[in-house]
This record gives sequence, C-alpha cells and structure tokens, in this order.
Amino acid sequence: MIQVDSSIVPRDLFSGVDAFFNLAGDKILRLAQTWNPAQGSPVFTVGGRYTSRGWTDWTQGFMFGNALYQFDASGDPQFLDLGRKGTIDYMALHVSHTGVHDHGFNNVSTYGNLLRLMAEGRIEENPWERRYYELALRLSGAVQASRWTAVEEDLGYIYSFNGPHSLFSDTLRSLRVLALGHLLGQRLKEEQDREVDLLTRLLQHAETTARYNVYFGSGRDIWDLRGRVVHESIFNTRNGSYRCPSTQQGYSPFSTWTRGLAWILCGYAELAEFFSGLSDEYVAKSGIPQLPDRESVVNRCVECAAAVADFYISETPTDGIPYWDTGAPGLAKMPGYRDQAADPFNPHEPVDSSAAAISAQGLLRLGRLLDFSGDPAAGTRYVKTGLTVARSLFRDPYLSWDRDHQGLLLHAVYHRPNGWDHEPDSPGVPRGESCMWGDYHLMELAVYLQRLIHGGPYLCFFDIGEGSA
Repeated sequence: MIQVDSSIVPRDLFSGVDAFFNLAGDKILRLAQTWNPAQGSPVFTVGGRYTSRGWTDWTQGFMFGNALYQFDASGDPQFLDLGRKGTIDYMALHVSHTGVHDHGFNNVSTYGNLLRLMAEGRIEENPWERRYYELALRLSGAVQASRWTAVEEDLGYIYSFNGPHSLFSDTLRSLRVLALGHLLGQRLKEEQDREVDLLTRLLQHAETTARYNVYFGSGRDIWDLRGRVVHESIFNTRNGSYRCPSTQQGYSPFSTWTRGLAWILCGYAELAEFFSGLSDEYVAKSGIPQLPDRESVVNRCVECAAAVADFYISETPTDGIPYWDTGAPGLAKMPGYRDQAADPFNPHEPVDSSAAAISAQGLLRLGRLLDFSGDPAAGTRYVKTGLTVARSLFRDPYLSWDRDHQGLLLHAVYHRPNGWDHEPDSPGVPRGESCMWGDYHLMELAVYLQRLIHGGPYLCFFDIGEGSA
C-alpha cells in the first residue's frame, strides 16, 4: 500500500522537476538528431536506444509532444520549432488514420498542445495557423468517433485496433480528441448525411467503459473488487451484447494490468475536469439517458476515478510504483511486496514506471477537483498521493541520468506477454528501459507540477481559446 506523505506539497518537488527539465532538453534534441523517420516512430528502448515496433503507430505524437512541453517549461524556441515542424511534417497521416483508437494520444499531444500554447499566449496568435490546428483536431475527433460499435441500451464504444468486438481501457484517454472536436463545432457525418454529435458519442463510450471495464465490488463475478480494471471487454457485434473480459497486455482478464488502470484513472479524472467547466445547458444538449446533465456526468467520472484510485493505492508498493500487473505470477515469490518500495531489479516481475507517471497525474487532477467541489478530505488524500508517486519518479532509480541513454523514465514495460521488452539478463526480468509514452507522461506531469509550484496557469487540454464553449 502506498505510504502517503501527508506533509508533502508541490514545492517539495521543485528540485526534482527542475533537474528533469535540464536533463530532458538535451535528450530530446539528441533523439531528434539521430532518429531516422524511415524506421517508423520510436516506441521503446533496447539497451538505452530507441527502437520502433510495427504494431500500431501510436507514439509519434509523444515524440513531438515532448518537444512542445519542453518549450512550455523552458521557453526555448528551438523546442517549439522542433515540435511544430514534426507536427507539420509527420502528423497529418495520424489525423486521417481510420485503423486505430489512438487519436487522443497522437493528435492532442501535437496539434492540441500547439493550439493550447497559442491560446495561452505562449506562441504568437496567427489566425491561419490557429485554423490549421483546429481543422486537424476537428477531423481527428470525427475520424476517431467513426470507429463505432453500438451495444445494448443505446450505448456503444470506439473500438480498438483489434476490431469491432473490442473495447480497450486505453481508449478512454483518446476521448479528449472528441471533446476538442466538439468544442470546435465538429459533427461526424455518416450515411444519408446522418449527423453524429461527438460529445454524445464521448458520453456513450465513457459510460460503456464504466459498466464493463471498471469494477465496483457489486458482484459481477467472483473477482469483482472495487476499482479493479480489465484491459479489454469483448462484445457480440451482431446484437451488441457483452460477452467477457479479456486482455492483450495484462496477465489475465481477472487481474489488473496496471497501465490499463492508469489510463482509466487519468482519463476519468480529466473528463471530470472538462465537464465541470461546461454549462449544464451545454452538456444537456448532448446528454444520454444514463448521463443527462453535467452533474450526472461529473459524478460518474469521479465515481470511476475514485474507485480505481483507491485500488491503486491499496495494491501498489509503498513508493507508488506498481508492478506491471496485480496478478503477475512472480509476485507470489515476493511476500510483502506491497509493504515495501517497488524493486525494479528483482528477479521475478518487472515494475511499470509508465503506469505510475500516468496515475500520478490522475490522482492530482482527481484530488484538486474534489477539493474544489466540497470534499477537501478526499481531495487532499489524492493530491498527497499523487505528489508522493511523482516524487518517486523524479529521483533514482527511475529518472534516467545517463546522457547516452535516450529515455527519460526508466523501468517501463511495453508488452510483457509478447516478450517485447528488453531483458538485460537472459532469461530475466525487463528493466532499465524507457518507452515514449512513459517519457511523455512524465514530461506532462513535470509541466503540470511546474505550474503548481510557480503559480502558473492550470494545465488542461481543453484550454484552447476562442473555439471553447
């Protein structure tokens, strides 16, 4: 169980965050100088060098997004130039990609960050440049919404790259691009010019995920523990009925893959923030019977995020860094592993620092929202937990100090079941490597914390200026 430091405040992370940005700038530039785009997108490191993996091309936006966040943190224009040029040169293909559920990762990290920086006055206002970013996000949101499977009770989901039968937990954080598309006035047009409201589709996906991928201790099955998350739900596409839990990257459908949990935690917390800032009338226009107004939407998002946060706190080692899956078989050989700091060098199971980076942001956002909405005790608990996790990430053994190692965050895991992660000992346990989404979410967490520390504008994906509701 995480040992939450009740005295920790954002300022306590100043030195770690500052050191991180000093480290990150050089690594971002060196990777850009040495990476060959013909190899595809950088995905994870092997022996400290970024490599690609031809599965789905979901990490390119994180590479350029890292440069944009480094500009955000430092004001150094070379990082803005790098991120903007990469977006213009390479990201259009991702806007029109009809085969993946990852639009919120690739396109909000690039076009979305550029539009936010312009809205914040960090880059010069340029009407045509603004419209370019807006158009990319509008189209990306519509393309993402078109990957649709309808299920019972007029619900449905954006299906994963596995096919129309597959609902991934990861996709919850891709809903950001539907939110932005809707704010910018986009609607999806289907056959016979039928118009689809992007916010309605977002709500349908969020509710379907809550029902089938998040557990609330209500007796769905004998592994129904409150806050447990399943990576994938399988549906009968003929009649929309639910069939069973599944997983691609976790150990089993009846354990919790911790990065899947992290996507749920961060995704629902961020959606709760988004909807809490909209008018009730605005939400009601797109509401669904299960979530007809702003209050019901925010409450549902908080219910999901809080359940998952509590499970994360109880199942994670004391320093806030989880092992890759709560049911990983090697954990049985590590008695008391929850009662001590995670050990990335153990001989049984890998940790996943990327899950911690994503979860830390979710905990902080959830806590802040609860604090402002009248539950300061719960809010403080989650904020202190998020800061405790973040402090572990910005120090040894997780921050990658080696200048020749291309990653920023060490001890991340990509796909344990497929054996894709580098094992320095053979056979052994993956360790010492980085992944592009782990680096990006540590970068995003660092920018979030930097703004808290210095009293800067609150970091949120939907602060896009004149197009916002």
